[in-house]
Amino acid sequence: MSTESSEAAPRYVRLQIELVAEVVDEKALQVAALEQVNNDEFLEPEERAEAIEAINVDPAGAVAHFIDPVALLEGIPGVELAEASWETQPVDYDPDNEDWEVYEEE
Repeated sequence: MSTESSEAAPRYVRLQIELVAEVVDEKALQVAALEQVNNDEFLEPEERAEAIEAINVDPAGAVAHFIDPVALLEGIPGVELAEASWETQPVDYDPDNEDWEVYEEE
């Protein structure tokens, strides 16, 4: 494939990553997430209030504030982030259960 044709027709790649994280210190996570949100100069007041509420309600909401999809693609030559979305949610996970499926529908 020539460089010319690849520049004329951008190609998009969807990355799907599934992670299960164990929260071992909920208070430390909450404090760190609140600090990050309070120091984020780009958040509008309404967004900041929503973020603080999410952090205070659920550890999953706190984890979401540490996800940086831009960092996943940083340093990859010829790649730019086109769009990103992610969500965090509590999940029933048993590391000892071999039948547990990451993509299991509830």
